[in-house]
Amino acid sequence: MRDIVDMDPCKDERWDRFVEAHPYGWVSHLSGWKRVMERCFKHIKAHHFAILEDKKVIAGLPVYEVKSWLTGNKLVSIPFATLCDPLISSRDEFHQLFDAVLACMKKSRLSAFELRTLCSPHIVEDDRLGVHRYYWHHFIRLHSDPEELKKSFHRTCVRQKIRRALHSSLDVKAADSEQDLREFFRLYLMTRRRLELPSQPYEFFRAIWDEFFPLGIANLLLAYHEGKAIAGLFNFKFKDRVSAEFAASDQAYLALSPNHLLFWETIQTACREGFKIFDFGRTNPTNQDLMDFKRRWGSESFELAHFYYPKEVCGRVRKKESSWQYKLAKTAIIKAPENYFELVGKILYRHM
Repeated sequence: MRDIVDMDPCKDERWDRFVEAHPYGWVSHLSGWKRVMERCFKHIKAHHFAILEDKKVIAGLPVYEVKSWLTGNKLVSIPFATLCDPLISSRDEFHQLFDAVLACMKKSRLSAFELRTLCSPHIVEDDRLGVHRYYWHHFIRLHSDPEELKKSFHRTCVRQKIRRALHSSLDVKAADSEQDLREFFRLYLMTRRRLELPSQPYEFFRAIWDEFFPLGIANLLLAYHEGKAIAGLFNFKFKDRVSAEFAASDQAYLALSPNHLLFWETIQTACREGFKIFDFGRTNPTNQDLMDFKRRWGSESFELAHFYYPKEVCGRVRKKESSWQYKLAKTAIIKAPENYFELVGKILYRHM
């Protein structure tokens, strides 16, 4: 007998055991992600639909209700996550879980559903869903010998900058205190403001730190110059994969190449610890500088498939950057005084 249930992963240990065993399982599927989301964002509510067979979880799909007066009420799998495949092994399993999603949408009066995939688009495809391929994913396959891997990096744009950083009296520290986290957040605010993007609130990083740092799943590296933190890289490490999730730096010190040093330190450690994949994450193709940065590390890349219900949502996604909501957010970010930038980001991230 098979049953479909809305499981609370924080109370049922079967869920995390299932995530750890499933080939698509990632940090954002874990019960800890639900605790982070619901701790930081009161307008977000989690559902973890699971297919049970003889009381054992055989498939699952975490989705989150996101309610906003500005952008509408919808289901998202999964908010703030770069890797978030449905945990399935067949189209039949997906169809059963998608039926549960549709029932949830009807009950909660939600207008849209968004599903982001990495490995599973070949078994997610469904006539009821529209698909939008826009963002790119970059990754490198790791070797046991990082120096051998290094030979695939661009000679002047990566290897030369690593050498420059190593000869620039930079120190790299693995963060181990909340003060270190605050140093990173200071740099992150500077970076997001420079890029004219809103910043996630500090509470988001603190919640991730509290939830995943003690488990060794999250780690943070900081680069220092003459005692001052000038760059940071926040990573997830789970199963055979390391993912660079958040990067930040002080523009005044970019000539010292601290970002290249932090990525190289992370990659070397991942190789030594036996990880197989290093992820650079999702990239907007209009950000050519970032696309080039990731490509020059010898990365492989492919388009990510995002699925939407109903299908016409795809059209609105394609026009997102010309929408009045997006333009309003951009204006608020650009015109926000420095002292209020963090507050503006906190408000915008609730909706955008």
